[in-house]
Amino acid sequence: MNRTATSKGALLRLGFLDSEAAVEHLRALGPVAEELLHLLARTADPDLALGRLVRLAEALDDGADGPGAMLEALADDEGTAMRLLSVLGASAALGDHLVRHPTHWRELTDPTLGSTRPAAYALRAELLASVGADPAAAEPVATLPDAEALDALRVEYRRLLLRLAARDLAHALGVDDTAAELSDLAAGTLEAALAVARQRVGEQASLARLAVVAMGKCGGHELNYVSDVDVVFVHEPAEGADDHAALRAATQLAGNMMQVCSDHTGEGTIWPVDAALRPEGKAGPLTRTLASHRGYYERWAKTWEFQALLKARPVAGDKALGAAYVEMAAPLVWSAAEREGFVADTRAMRRRVVEHIPAREADRQLKLGSGGLRDVEFAVQLLQLVHGRGDESIRGTATLSALAQLTRGGYVGREDGEALHEAYAFLRTLEHRIQLFQLRRTHVVPDEEEAMRRLGRSVGYLRDSAAALDKEWQHHRREVRRLHEKIFYRPLLEAVAAIPGPGTRLSTEAAGERLAALGYLDAKAALRHLEALTTGVSRSANIQRALLPVMLQWFADGPDPDGGLFGFRRISEALGDSPWYLKTLRDEGQVAERLAQVLSRSRYATSLLEREPQGVRMLGEDLTPLGAEALVEEMCASAGRQQDVEKAVRAVRSIRRRELFRIAAGDLVGLIPVDTVGAALSRLTDATLEATLHVVGREVCRQRGLDEAPTRIAVVAMGRYGGFELSYGSDADVLFVHEPEPGADPQRASSYAQAVANELRRLLGLPGGDPPLAVDADLRPEGKQGPLVRTIGSYAAYYAKWSKVWEAQALLRADAVVGDLDLRRRFEELVDPLRFPEGGISDDDVLEVRRIKARVDRERLPRGADPQMHLKLGRGGLADVEWTVQLLQMRHAHEVDGLRTTRTMTALDAARDAGLVEPADAEVLQQTWRHVSRTRNAVTLVRGTPSDQLPRDARERAAVASILGYPSGETEAMVNDHLRHTRLATAVVDRVFWG
Repeated sequence: MNRTATSKGALLRLGFLDSEAAVEHLRALGPVAEELLHLLARTADPDLALGRLVRLAEALDDGADGPGAMLEALADDEGTAMRLLSVLGASAALGDHLVRHPTHWRELTDPTLGSTRPAAYALRAELLASVGADPAAAEPVATLPDAEALDALRVEYRRLLLRLAARDLAHALGVDDTAAELSDLAAGTLEAALAVARQRVGEQASLARLAVVAMGKCGGHELNYVSDVDVVFVHEPAEGADDHAALRAATQLAGNMMQVCSDHTGEGTIWPVDAALRPEGKAGPLTRTLASHRGYYERWAKTWEFQALLKARPVAGDKALGAAYVEMAAPLVWSAAEREGFVADTRAMRRRVVEHIPAREADRQLKLGSGGLRDVEFAVQLLQLVHGRGDESIRGTATLSALAQLTRGGYVGREDGEALHEAYAFLRTLEHRIQLFQLRRTHVVPDEEEAMRRLGRSVGYLRDSAAALDKEWQHHRREVRRLHEKIFYRPLLEAVAAIPGPGTRLSTEAAGERLAALGYLDAKAALRHLEALTTGVSRSANIQRALLPVMLQWFADGPDPDGGLFGFRRISEALGDSPWYLKTLRDEGQVAERLAQVLSRSRYATSLLEREPQGVRMLGEDLTPLGAEALVEEMCASAGRQQDVEKAVRAVRSIRRRELFRIAAGDLVGLIPVDTVGAALSRLTDATLEATLHVVGREVCRQRGLDEAPTRIAVVAMGRYGGFELSYGSDADVLFVHEPEPGADPQRASSYAQAVANELRRLLGLPGGDPPLAVDADLRPEGKQGPLVRTIGSYAAYYAKWSKVWEAQALLRADAVVGDLDLRRRFEELVDPLRFPEGGISDDDVLEVRRIKARVDRERLPRGADPQMHLKLGRGGLADVEWTVQLLQMRHAHEVDGLRTTRTMTALDAARDAGLVEPADAEVLQQTWRHVSRTRNAVTLVRGTPSDQLPRDARERAAVASILGYPSGETEAMVNDHLRHTRLATAVVDRVFWG
């Protein structure tokens, strides 16, 4: 042996990693070893290939067909050597198979192996023969003993798989050809397994005709090396057979067939047969008649089940029955896109797949991850379902075949179709190589350097293999993500705008179909919006054409794509040629994505943004709500630049509008919890009232010729405002209190305070570009009949003489937040003994609180409202929780300092810590209160107007669910969760409030 050629340095240059072991193995092979070196250097793993070759030689018996004959054949025939070494270097599992069955190496000496693909019927015949069944029989039955048949089937399957792998690795077999042959091999294996099942079942097998219909990748003629084989079973009674006996026989045949394939024997296993795609899944019967299948699909099937039926193909058993099944399903498949909820269902299925990817695998998932195989398959199948209704030429079952058909038909541009074909073929090839190594079902790209090196070499990267493979993989992932967006959305623009470019453009009709299938209810209006945004040769139109494909996708991912696109058009028109707007969206992806989320989810936020389009800039910030002090300072400064009082208050309200949008946007994109939303809205209301009080007070002084105000004024927050729990649609419930300055005329001071309060309410309630702030003073003493503003002494006199328990209860939320600091402090000191009475409220007062609550429950619920869906007054709703907490405060705040708070959740924490409420009950009330508060906010965000009722409209309800974080299509889960929360809360309220 040439020492130079086999030196450690030379071996390392040839790709060996363990040069010492390689030298020993080469020495064991003798003189022929040097002639094989250049072929070993081209394998995926030269060390593995050489080591397995030595083991194979050792496993061969001495004699005419011994190791010498094999090595001589390898030396004489480079084709045989390349096929064998390629398999040994890429697949440890097939190498082990050859060591167990060493004579199988001769399978690779066939000179036609690289040029001839075996016919499906030939594979079927060989597999049936392996179990002793007659391939020519109408219903082949195995004749070998059961255990022997199982082993024989596994050995034959591996023998045929060995031949295929050799052609794949050594002769650059196309990935589609490899997948198709794997599918044919699986079909033949199912037929042979059914022959064994017939032998097991015996004479009863003749009572039923059974067809095996392949689904998924096997049905689509695109199977992996290792995969579950998805099937559906359909049967009919044989002539003269009883229906129940036929069902029993068919079930036994199907169950035994599945076991034959999946059971472990001394020769291992083949693959699992999965029948979970059948009607009702694993809960349904294993096999059904054709009529039963039809009845299920016509009445009960979900959208994803029709998408799965795209791949249906009869592969074993009664072929005529299988063909009838596929014929029955076809019309249902090609009308699936017309079903209500088609888009939501398909998106929900894709989203569920992504959500179930383990976090540790997300970045290396070849199949399910972003930019993976499923993205291509999903895109192709959705295009088929949308356009295949009227175009039978695009109904291919294999992904690459269907992609070629879509490209020829103009549904995908030629360059895009070629690029997507290249990316998908690469990803599938990589998937094959990963699985081939151990013949294990995996779709995760390994992160070990050695494994990546082997994979890189297996696809042709012999230098810097791991790095080169990773670079190529990442490139194709990016291409798949890009093309996924482009295939769906860019042709929509080309259909409505005169955009020159390569590839066939969609017709307007086809663009409308695609928009409708993607969830746009008014496709014609959507096309008009696209035309308005993209027509022309201006810089803005050019940027819009670049932006809109991904924006359309984000709108379509939301619950209201039409609203999102329409809002985007209006904001784009409002901002016109603002240089920063489109540049920000183009260059800062987070801003564009957040904008799409806001516009497609919330009429409330969209309305704010249309009036304050500069708020788009805010979407690039962290959206943390500003504090009240900073807001007051800004509002007063802005108002101070205006001479007219209405303009000054409009300036205050403009800042309020901007901050409302900041809070709503943060809520919509999931950055701030409901407690923070309530606190932020309350602080914003504090700031608005403080700044407006300052402006109005100054103006009333000017109008009355006063140098300074004759009285000090404070505003006391009440209700949810006082509890720091405002929602988007809440009024600001307040009390106005004033205290004349020393020496001031009381009548003059009262008149001034009344004028300030009235003007403040008028200016904040005027229609304008922002939601008016309704300042409601109806909780004041004597209600609407009483004076709007009282002195602190008047409040003291009233509460001392006339106050009732409901007023004490209302004062639990009293928080003096605006105006004169000393007056605010004194007011709270005045009402504390009333709301937190020494010794707690009397038993009679407890009964009175319960009586009032019962009356509220009877009389306040709006006519026709569903008490289960009313968020405020319904059973287990906000009022139930809040009254329960307030009763605990009135009874126990004198002894539990923590109950002396205006905030519901804080008081509930204190009640739990003091042992007044069981921890589990407190948790139920808190979870329910937060859940219902979030839902109430979400309803206002969606509808744009306040409502205490869960929407009945399906799209509005879906939008609420989206804001609450439920996946697309999971509206029912939101409703069920709401009912569960309120049911549990009702039980706690019954115990704690009603006693």
